[in-house]
Amino acid sequence: MTFARRALLGTAFATLAAPALRAQGAWPSGPIRIVAPFPPGGSTDALARLLQPHLTQALGVPVVVENRAGASGALGTAAVARSAPDGNTWVLVFDTHAVNPALIPNMGFDTERDLTPLLLFGTAPMVLTKHRTRPWASFAEMAAAAKARPDTITYGTIGNGSLAHLTMALVGKAAGIQLVHVPYRGGGPLATAAVAGEVDLPIATRPAIGAHIDSGALVPLAQTGATRSPSMPGIPTLAESGVAGVDARAFWGFLGPANLPPAIKQRMEAELRSALEKPELRARVVGLGLDLDPQGEAGFAQFLATQIATWGRVVRENNIRPD
Repeated sequence: MTFARRALLGTAFATLAAPALRAQGAWPSGPIRIVAPFPPGGSTDALARLLQPHLTQALGVPVVVENRAGASGALGTAAVARSAPDGNTWVLVFDTHAVNPALIPNMGFDTERDLTPLLLFGTAPMVLTKHRTRPWASFAEMAAAAKARPDTITYGTIGNGSLAHLTMALVGKAAGIQLVHVPYRGGGPLATAAVAGEVDLPIATRPAIGAHIDSGALVPLAQTGATRSPSMPGIPTLAESGVAGVDARAFWGFLGPANLPPAIKQRMEAELRSALEKPELRARVVGLGLDLDPQGEAGFAQFLATQIATWGRVVRENNIRPD
């Protein structure tokens, strides 16, 4: 091949490659926003802020966490569902994401059609606790007290229709007890109320109330998974406490708007996975109480479909309504 021909081919290849190179360099092109759709102090906020420094450094642009609370997380998620698919707006959701379609029929977006489920971080059972001033030493003692005096013992959750609320509806039926639900607006407000003793039985994930369990302000009675979580091996399950058939696990996931370009999805998922592989950050995430099991778009989509079907049925069967 002559020098002239090689030069001509080289120029042609460079011309063809230029658009691809420009496309690769086009993202990120500015600040990236991660919406935490609950107030500060909850688990979505905490996880987003743990990821923020790594993503800022890895992507080379400012990454901002925005708390946009309301409607059990649907308000902030709706803003992301309606945003441009340019990779600059994401949302970090909690288990209410799978309940809201049944609970809030007019959210303004379709949970499965209008969002890209990029990465499921992992799951965690919730912990049913009592304030340290309450007299019961076990779930069985609390249930006996509830049977003796129905509708006098209160339990607190992050909101009406939350996974904790639905779980306690199942627990009440299975155990034959009647408890009074006290909903709060997110993990932060619930944790504040829980440590102050405003409710008898706070129920939330360890990321939301773990610090108060560690301090002794809250005493765990049972965890809601079918098996004991590795992060809470000393806390019995509901099944071990005499309540069969309940397996409720919170989850945390990262989503963007629908129709994201494949290159953006691949890059963001890679950076999130890279962050979780850093020993210090991973230890802090696990310390929040998450049982890490990252799953990409296909696995996360299937997980969401199952969760939406399961908890939608509980909402309908128990005639649960939003606040």
